[in-house]
Amino acid sequence: MGTLLRLSALIDALTRFVGKSTIWLVLAATLISALNAIARKAFNVGSNAYLEIQWYLFAGVFMLGAGYVFLQNAHVRIDVVASKLSMRTRNIIDIVGIVLFLLPMCWFMIQFSWPLVHNAYVSHEVSSNAGGLIRWPVYALVPAGFALLALQALSELVKRVAFLRGLGPNPLLQVVDEVADAAEIARASASASETEK
Repeated sequence: MGTLLRLSALIDALTRFVGKSTIWLVLAATLISALNAIARKAFNVGSNAYLEIQWYLFAGVFMLGAGYVFLQNAHVRIDVVASKLSMRTRNIIDIVGIVLFLLPMCWFMIQFSWPLVHNAYVSHEVSSNAGGLIRWPVYALVPAGFALLALQALSELVKRVAFLRGLGPNPLLQVVDEVADAAEIARASASASETEK
């Protein structure tokens, strides 16, 4: 399990690096959007390429940031239900969800999207808009994003199994800004201090 936990830490570091790097894509999209608007309004000059690069960058933020969202436990949960469950039960639910739903979906999306990327690359597919961009880079974000998400899912799976076996900390306690988890941490601390007495 120690080797798997070290591998999990490496995956977490990669995910953190990619996730934090996507902030630059947001900045680039914002600057391009502002400059494009100024050029269109002030000089009546513009290009569809500037519009398309904005949604390419947005797609990059969305696809490449998904694994980071999972790492931070910032993905969508049903807090009303989850807050009433024990940490052990929540981790078991996460394991089932990762194994039965998330990993198969990532595999399907990679398998489904890769031929589209390949065909667009081979055919030099270009946007049908005048001055549009080549398509394969934005198509490539789909398998890349789902591959990163699958890697992070494997890391989260290792951490949850380690927690259930008593070999690691609870990965759900890394959640930021969730009141339900803060309450659970307080309850766990209170029960731990009672057992020490």
